Amino acid sequence: MTGTRRPTLDDLADLEAENALLLAIVEATSSGPDVEPLAAAVARLIVEATATDVCFVHVLDDAGRSLTLAGATPPFNGQAGRVRLPIGTGVAGWVAEHGRPAVIVDDKHADPRYVPIAALRGVDYTSMASVPMTSDLAGLVGVLNVHTVVRREFTARDIRLLTSIGRLVAGALHSARLHRRLVARERANERFTEQVIAAQETERRRLAGDIHDGISQRLVSLGYHLDAAAGTLRSDPAYAEQQLILARELADITVDEARIAIGGLRPPVLDDLGLAGGLTSLSRTVPDLDCELILGDERLPEHVEIALYRIAQEALQNVQKHARATRVELRFAVREGTVRLEVSDDGCGFDTGVGGFEARDLQPEASGYGMRSMAERAELVGGTLTVRSRPGSGTTVTVTVPATPA
Repeated sequence: MTGTRRPTLDDLADLEAENALLLAIVEATSSGPDVEPLAAAVARLIVEATATDVCFVHVLDDAGRSLTLAGATPPFNGQAGRVRLPIGTGVAGWVAEHGRPAVIVDDKHADPRYVPIAALRGVDYTSMASVPMTSDLAGLVGVLNVHTVVRREFTARDIRLLTSIGRLVAGALHSARLHRRLVARERANERFTEQVIAAQETERRRLAGDIHDGISQRLVSLGYHLDAAAGTLRSDPAYAEQQLILARELADITVDEARIAIGGLRPPVLDDLGLAGGLTSLSRTVPDLDCELILGDERLPEHVEIALYRIAQEALQNVQKHARATRVELRFAVREGTVRLEVSDDGCGFDTGVGGFEARDLQPEASGYGMRSMAERAELVGGTLTVRSRPGSGTTVTVTVPATPA
């Protein structure tokens, strides 16, 4: 009869050391919600407890397509956030793709999974072990790597310990990532509010200028003509009649300017004809250009239609002022959950500096107020503005916005 093996003092000491390590990691994971400090703290604890030389904690990005080095032990702690590995690339990428540990005892370059990363000086280390960090809630969260300078046979017990650590850390890292997303969303909301307020103030200043320079001045002149007519109504009826005729002309002009000012706040054509009708009407304001219209008839939420209308208006004004174009093409469509507005011209074009740019990439030579205004309007409705141009090849302004039914 075979007896059960009794644990030795060494076994108990090892178990106690493992428990102490896991407790320390639990304390580290509860120290704060930030990903990078958590990853760095865990890396230090793992190196101390496993007698390895360096530890790298790679975290899966939000899109689930690549790993980012979130924390490492010195001298590599400065590389956090700088090293990225696509899923399936390198040993860590292989572990992330297959969800299984990997061990390389020596001759890493002979292993087809190994990809040298100069910043992490892989040639300085002989052996490595890599395990996935997974949680029941989030699935794969990242990959944990340890390396040694001296050749080392990582045992099954080593891998079990690293896997247990990975599971503990995965839950905390998942919570930290959720916290980071929440903070980023709050900051985006703050920026959105600031942009809305700035846009409102810009519109108010523009409208105040239009009223002061146009409507109010004409009303003052209208008052002068009416006073002149009232003062000469009996003594010089012909002169009074002339002043009344001028007053009438000024009144008509003032009414037209008031309508334009009201249209500046809210294009009334959108209420009646929708965005497609509004863009058709807008194309008639550039009679010196041959306009080709390819427009869908979908209706969108009011604030999205206004934003796209204003972007098209600004783009057409830019074509008139700067492009020296003869033809412009205006496209609007909603396909596969995305709204797309495109204004293309055959004008002189310009150098964007990067062969095309998005709102976040505006170059100094291509970032006049008009471009920035269009980019900000697109961002305010959750969209992206892209401008592609080359000297001599015209310009294309494209806005894409997630589609939401009206």
